[in-house]
Amino acid sequence: MDITWKKCFRVALSAFLLFLCIYYWAPVSGILGTLLATVSPIFIGLAIAYVLNILMSFYEKHYFKKRSHKKFVKLTRRPVCLTAAILTLIAIVVILVWLVLPELISCVRFLINEIPPAIDTLLASEWIGEILPQDIISRLDDIDWNSTISNVLQTLGTGLDIAINAVVSVVSSVVSAIFTTVIGIIFSIYLLYGKERFQNQAKHVLHRYLAPVWENRILHTLAVLNDCFRRYIVGQCVEAAILGLLCTLGMLIFRFPYAGMIGALIGFTALIPVAGAYIGAAVGALMIMTVSPLKALLFLVFIVVLQQLEGNLIYPKVVGSSLGLPAIWVLAAVTVGGGLMGVAGMMFGVPLAAALYRLLREDLNKKEAAACG
Repeated sequence: MDITWKKCFRVALSAFLLFLCIYYWAPVSGILGTLLATVSPIFIGLAIAYVLNILMSFYEKHYFKKRSHKKFVKLTRRPVCLTAAILTLIAIVVILVWLVLPELISCVRFLINEIPPAIDTLLASEWIGEILPQDIISRLDDIDWNSTISNVLQTLGTGLDIAINAVVSVVSSVVSAIFTTVIGIIFSIYLLYGKERFQNQAKHVLHRYLAPVWENRILHTLAVLNDCFRRYIVGQCVEAAILGLLCTLGMLIFRFPYAGMIGALIGFTALIPVAGAYIGAAVGALMIMTVSPLKALLFLVFIVVLQQLEGNLIYPKVVGSSLGLPAIWVLAAVTVGGGLMGVAGMMFGVPLAAALYRLLREDLNKKEAAACG
């Protein structure tokens, strides 16, 4: 091995920088956090652009397909398809909010109004008298639950300064989030409008500053990541839409309450692999329980049957083995991703694990082929 002073200097400098980062981790982490917060609109814009690009590519593929050679079609394809993709994404968000939010507000109001009568009815039941001693029941029965709830709310309403500070903090956070999202959307529009030019510039930079071997490896890795994320997003969205529609139709047939809201909620939570639909089912059962506990129990049975039908018939057809990731690794990716980043980790852990699995499999196959050769 040829050891030169330049290599020794690079190793020593890298070790010194690593020592400084470990020893001064608190200020370094603060600087990194500030840097990430500063560039967060760019990352948000990249994420929005990636999702919009899937819709825009679909529209571009079908935009005057038989007249694609016309000059007018070439000039208008990008702005028209980009606008259609943005409007489609906005429409999806508006429909979800329109379906879920009003029903959720009415359910919360129902819970607030029905809690005191439900407690009184529960204390008056015979089986409660058999479980609890009579003196405890008499004390609980003497409580004015309406005034108690009012007193609790008044107690929570004290500390006006703390409440004002909390409101100001929430408002500033919301305004900051809106501003960051708007900047990210504008960045994504610019990025999508000239995506071919940006791709060529990035490839030119890689070609100029990297060796051909590393350039090919980076481009191949990015291609695998793009393919896995694209397949995952399209497959999960189609599968979630089908599951939400089937859930809504089944609830209408069996006359379960909140059919539209719970169907949209289950379709949205189905974007989270493995556990998503069950999270939506738990929330839906809680909502239905405010109307009828028996219907809530029957709803859970219905969701279990629907999940078995969807997992054995629909999911293999829509998503199937397109990611090429075994089921055990899907579960592992969801568990690890959820533990590290919550819901976002559960959603993005699967395509990342699929890309890593595919790259590792390709590398092992190359080494085995080289050994056999």
